[in-house]
Amino acid sequence: MKKAKLYMDTLVDIQVVTEKSKEKMEEKINRAFTAFQKVEQACSRFTPSSELMQACQIIGTPVEISPFLFEPLLLAIEIAKLTDGLFDPTVGKVMEENGFNRHYLTGDLMESPSSDSVSFHDIVLDLRARTLTLKKPLVIDLGAVAKGFAIDLAVNELKEFAGFVVNAGGDLFAGGVDEKGNPWKIGIQHPLQKDEIMNTIEISDEAICTSGSYERRSPNRPDLHHLMNPKTKHSPNELISCSVIAPFAMMADAFSTASFLLGANKGKRLIEELDMKGLLIKSDLQIVRAGGI
Repeated sequence: MKKAKLYMDTLVDIQVVTEKSKEKMEEKINRAFTAFQKVEQACSRFTPSSELMQACQIIGTPVEISPFLFEPLLLAIEIAKLTDGLFDPTVGKVMEENGFNRHYLTGDLMESPSSDSVSFHDIVLDLRARTLTLKKPLVIDLGAVAKGFAIDLAVNELKEFAGFVVNAGGDLFAGGVDEKGNPWKIGIQHPLQKDEIMNTIEISDEAICTSGSYERRSPNRPDLHHLMNPKTKHSPNELISCSVIAPFAMMADAFSTASFLLGANKGKRLIEELDMKGLLIKSDLQIVRAGGI
């Protein structure tokens, strides 16, 4: 059974292989889609009423936040520490200023207050109280973790089935086996030829997520794409695509972005240090493999 719905500016496609009843399957697939809805309502930078944007209006006071916001924000801050701020969830205002501020459904534009100099050090998370405190006005962007988090929550609803794929615009988790009882064959898109496959991998009970400069360009400045260095406010171009395979989609999602920003050598090293696998494609289409992929 296959179903698709639109969330997070992405067509989310869920495929399930099972011998269980159709009603049970439909119920679980609908619950999996609900996970995307909840994460979008919590983490969207493009909706003023989202939990994230409401929390960003309160400066200097702890705000209790739901797990749908707390968990992806916690990982984003940990990766910011790991990369010395090259990956930084406070890049939201830089994204807004460069045209990444339009809601994909309504077309509404976001214009948010922010201090000139911000970093992840201006975000304080209290692990015990589950609160968020902002030291100064800023805009949090969770685009590199929220989709992966939603995929993981959806996977949790489907794990009883013999095989399934949750695919959110090419970022996906493949569970179990396909209809023939084999590992899932997943194609990695050619970064310059939209309908061509650059490479094919086999995975089972793993996620693969790709970050690429070809996905979204700035409407204001064609030289910029949505993967931006928060320190220089420019987009790195050594790589054109970076795919990471990890046990969880939120990990694969976040580290594909972090590795892209780090570049081929440092990105490869990061992926291998964390026992993940990766396929990094340079702008000249040279392929760098990480972790024995």
